[in-house]
Amino acid sequence: MPRKLADRLSAVAPSATLAMAARAARLRAEGHRVYSFSVGEPDFDTPEHIRSAAKAALDAGATHYTAVSGTPELKSAICASTEQHRGWRPLPSQITVSCGAKHALFNLAAALFEPGDEVVIPAPYWVSYPEQVRLVGATPVIVETTEEAGFRLTAEALQAALSPRVKAIVLCTPSNPTGSAYAEEHLRPLIGVLRRHDCWIIVDEIYADLTYDGFRHASLPALAEDLAPRVIVVDGVSKTFAMTGWRIGWSIAPTEVARALDVVQGQSTTNAAAVSQAAAVAALNGPRDAVFAMRAAFARRRSLMVEGLNAIPGIRCRMPEGAFYAFADVRGLCGRSFQGKALAGDEDVATWMLEQAHVASVAGTPFGAPGYLRFSYACDEDHIDAGLAAIRRAVATLD
Repeated sequence: MPRKLADRLSAVAPSATLAMAARAARLRAEGHRVYSFSVGEPDFDTPEHIRSAAKAALDAGATHYTAVSGTPELKSAICASTEQHRGWRPLPSQITVSCGAKHALFNLAAALFEPGDEVVIPAPYWVSYPEQVRLVGATPVIVETTEEAGFRLTAEALQAALSPRVKAIVLCTPSNPTGSAYAEEHLRPLIGVLRRHDCWIIVDEIYADLTYDGFRHASLPALAEDLAPRVIVVDGVSKTFAMTGWRIGWSIAPTEVARALDVVQGQSTTNAAAVSQAAAVAALNGPRDAVFAMRAAFARRRSLMVEGLNAIPGIRCRMPEGAFYAFADVRGLCGRSFQGKALAGDEDVATWMLEQAHVASVAGTPFGAPGYLRFSYACDEDHIDAGLAAIRRAVATLD
């Protein structure tokens, strides 16, 4: 047999966000100042009390394997935090702690989906949702949303997408890439539709603690206890506590699904790092002063970024409810040209913006939203101001 890669990889695209970050890194290595708005990572350090807890855990021997699905201490902390901040309380047996929320989602794809299955994913979507579905041989069913509807899935569009082949639906609230979020009034109609269709309901709540202007996050399990046997929530500490590098996420699933995830993870990574789990316990059980300060900073940055983008001719941007992304409509730049070369679409605009303004964003096409760019405002205000000024200067050179 010839040596070759598995055929399944032919259906999967590389991460657009990481690809743009790599291109920006090359420019930086060449000596250019790059204004990076491409990667979804807080620029804050992990709060000190969490780092101190990790150091203490290391000294106490947190250097060995734990149970595959997580330590009892972390599962207990997740249960208590979910009750306090999401309005419902899971059982420890429902929790699988993984190496980040992305890993939790991959475990779910491996455990639940197979060829012939369909998975409903509203667009715009995080780039990994459809690719993980394709990687296990299932088919993503992309359902368009509109900016006018807040980039939120409507009950009518959901009903039209559901068929006997649909195995699951994936919702993200607040959303990456749009920052759009579902309040209770938006979830209730979807719940009504989902009650009539027997599929898994996967809700990614990784940004749930980062909402602004008094927006109240609504956790679907708190609104529909009758759907508990098929609702799965994915969450983690990466965004809320600036702990991206610690790699701790989790799923909260019906117990029979959690047992299956234990099997999948037991044959791949085994447990998440013991010291990272100890740090996550400190994050969930400890004070949230640093979280509130980070959220307040994100709120200021959000206004600065969105208002700045809206002041640039050819760009229009909606004010997001949560997360730390501005999702800008750049169709007003598409069709214009630079040095005789037309910018045909959002990917051309993103490339031109990186090369001419040294501003790294992510094109909307990989998110299922041609004509848009995603800008992360998880960076300091001076960086945002300077990046916006660079964009304005570059736009002024377009024909």
